[in-house]
Amino acid sequence: MSPLFFEKYMFLRKAIPSDSERIWEILQDGIESRRLEGSLQWQDGYPNPEIIVADIQKEIGFVAVENEQIVGYIVIIHGVEEAYNSIDGNWLTNGEYVVLHRLATAKEFKNQGVATKIMQLVEESCRKEKIPSIRVDTNFDNAAMLHVFKKLDYEYCGEVLLRDAPRKAFEKILN
Repeated sequence: MSPLFFEKYMFLRKAIPSDSERIWEILQDGIESRRLEGSLQWQDGYPNPEIIVADIQKEIGFVAVENEQIVGYIVIIHGVEEAYNSIDGNWLTNGEYVVLHRLATAKEFKNQGVATKIMQLVEESCRKEKIPSIRVDTNFDNAAMLHVFKKLDYEYCGEVLLRDAPRKAFEKILN
């Protein structure tokens, strides 16, 4: 097959311990991006390598792989996010949902739609599993994530408190 006709193909898989170093590099890219943008998000020692180990042990950490290369990271939680039980606003649904945290893209893949594609892959998976909605949050000054949420039709629901800081909360009902 000619390289001219090669299409990129991305998939998500559960992170394994040997992915930890690459995941940490990707999260550090995100931490640095937030800092350079003047954001307060992820500027307090979180996330860190210990969080990655815990994510992998809990089997909630996933890597995005494209052309045999890890290009992104996301945490997918099936179940209740305790912090979401108290919202200054209203969720769209009251039933089962999936929570997404710590979405980050490797710096060499920034501005290539990787975060959007990761979110779309999670949405496809949730639809197949008949999960009715996805809930997410981000800092008020994380312009990149706010853009992705808007692009993918996530609805603003109010504010939640995570790690003693307010976060903008969004939900998307899946059909």
